[in-house]
Amino acid sequence: MVTFLNLGRALEVRHRHEVLVIEAWGADSARVRAAQYRLPAESAGALADTAPDVSPDIVVTTGPTRATLVTGALTVTVTFDTAEPYPEPHLTFSDTATGRELIAESREHFWMPGARVFVGNNSGAAEVHQQFRAYDDEKLYGLGQRTHGRLDIKGLSLDLVQRNAEVNIPFVLSSRGYALLWNVPAVGRVDFAANATRWQAGQAREIDYWITAAPTPADQLARYADATGHSPDLPEWASGFWQSKLRYRNQDELLGVAREHTSRGLPLSVIVADFFHWSAMGDFRFDETEWPDVPGMVAELKALGVELMVSIWPTISPLSENFADYRDRGLLVGADQGVEFLQTIQDKGMQTPMPVGFYDPTNPGTRDYIWDLVAKNYLAHGIRVFWLDASEPELNPAHPANMHLSAGPGAEVANIYPRDNARLFAEGMAAAGEEPTVLLCRSAWAGSQKYGAAVWSGDIPATWLSLTQQVRAGLAIAVSGIPWWTTDIGGFHGGDASDPAYRELVIRWFQYGVFCPLFRLHGDREPRTPTGFEMTGGPNELWSFGEEALPILTGVLELRERLRPYIHDQMRLAAQTGLPPMRPLFVDYPADEAAWMIEDQFLFGPDILVAPVTAPGQRSRSVYLPGTGRWVDARSGAVFAGGQTVVAEAPLEHIPVFLREEAQVSLVP
Repeated sequence: MVTFLNLGRALEVRHRHEVLVIEAWGADSARVRAAQYRLPAESAGALADTAPDVSPDIVVTTGPTRATLVTGALTVTVTFDTAEPYPEPHLTFSDTATGRELIAESREHFWMPGARVFVGNNSGAAEVHQQFRAYDDEKLYGLGQRTHGRLDIKGLSLDLVQRNAEVNIPFVLSSRGYALLWNVPAVGRVDFAANATRWQAGQAREIDYWITAAPTPADQLARYADATGHSPDLPEWASGFWQSKLRYRNQDELLGVAREHTSRGLPLSVIVADFFHWSAMGDFRFDETEWPDVPGMVAELKALGVELMVSIWPTISPLSENFADYRDRGLLVGADQGVEFLQTIQDKGMQTPMPVGFYDPTNPGTRDYIWDLVAKNYLAHGIRVFWLDASEPELNPAHPANMHLSAGPGAEVANIYPRDNARLFAEGMAAAGEEPTVLLCRSAWAGSQKYGAAVWSGDIPATWLSLTQQVRAGLAIAVSGIPWWTTDIGGFHGGDASDPAYRELVIRWFQYGVFCPLFRLHGDREPRTPTGFEMTGGPNELWSFGEEALPILTGVLELRERLRPYIHDQMRLAAQTGLPPMRPLFVDYPADEAAWMIEDQFLFGPDILVAPVTAPGQRSRSVYLPGTGRWVDARSGAVFAGGQTVVAEAPLEHIPVFLREEAQVSLVP
């Protein structure tokens, strides 16, 4: 038989070897944990060790075969059907006010197994499954950033693993009125199939998830931020234009570009010293033969109003001056099989690509050691913006289960690597008495936002299809809790700055990028060379794209400058409430059924509706205007009622943008 125990703000359920705890975890929200025999004493997930304070409306009731936990708008019901051949506790989550079912468990088989499955491996861990019912009318959003080109992920099967351009944040928001975080950092997969939704981890100590039934999508995002952490306020300098190319090879090249921006009157907030600026991977300092006066360079840039961002990879070369320390102090990611070299690259001092290791940011000792080097070699010179590249980490071969970290086996915890990598720098800045900065990260996990992680969409191709995919990817990660996001404008892989066809793509990407939370140009342009410390990439500055493009792009930069006060208003709101500035239409208009269907438009704050152009030669496009209010064409001033689709002009000079009639923001000079 089943045993129910009322713990006040939690309900404990025991049946055979399984212990199941359902605990109120924030307003309208609960955390569910299940394991064999006992719950683990520690968790590497995104939730704190103890539940946040909640209102006193928690009610737990128990009976012989039924128990409930009510916390605000969420009711969790546990039933035990003795008529089943092999009965097990069954969970249903419903809306407290209406009793409407939001989501419920379903058995994998009517006989056995049930909805929660543990397939042990004699190590104390197990392959785990958690299965829920599928609903034909359900739409699902989030799960981080992906390249599949879909916003609604219902019907997809997705890996829960970190990869370049595939950011795994296992948080999903449903059109049925709930949102769920799979709080298990193990490598696995999730299937949003027609017959069931199933979360799976290849090796884990428990099933652990958090669910909220807050009334609206915006409320659900707020509860999620309360549970996993709020982003800081975006620094004032970060909302401007960021200039980057594959690699400025030395101090003179980088300063030359910054000076050119100034002489042309082009706004510039950040410029980047990318990879191989270092003496060796793991030294975490500039190569003085290429960068002879770092303090002088930083001072000149600051006089121009420009921040210098440096690229920091987690890779450690065996030729690094610090390698013996990393190895002997146990600061490297271990390997379950083989030596502690998990990637190959041709770094400084190498005649050919050689194996390199990774530092382990889940190890507090590693975090202290790395930050000491960063503080001495970068922060001391006034550098306070860090690009945490390749932070999935990017393995070769791509077998995260071969990793062994301080936090646990790679199979169980690999997905938290990028989060703890951002933590290293956020905690270091705080310990140094510095204000929070922006950490440009290629990967993230639940909770990364509280460390100031700004995700970009990775090494994407320079194609129209890729631009189309970015629109969905940015919206997906926005509803996964990351308010700071950007792309490589123009794409990363390829693009010839002298090609008229590519120049059109760059213009359209800029016109989209100006309405992204961060506004940043980057890419490995033609002519490209093999990866190694001598590479630099083709030209990638505004003036590289020709006389027709330059005035258009200049106008886009000037528009960004006018938008900056509005952007910071939205960023402050994001920090306070978890509401991302860039978001799908349904977040603001959940009662508009059509808004849940729109994947190629977005809101930038509540007042600006953006309709990107993502096809060559396109000079008009359909735009859906949500809600019942009125919208104003930002260029023509024409006014339209909401709840309809209009055809908007899209000349090369601009994309369709509409403003709420009540908006106090203007896009024209």
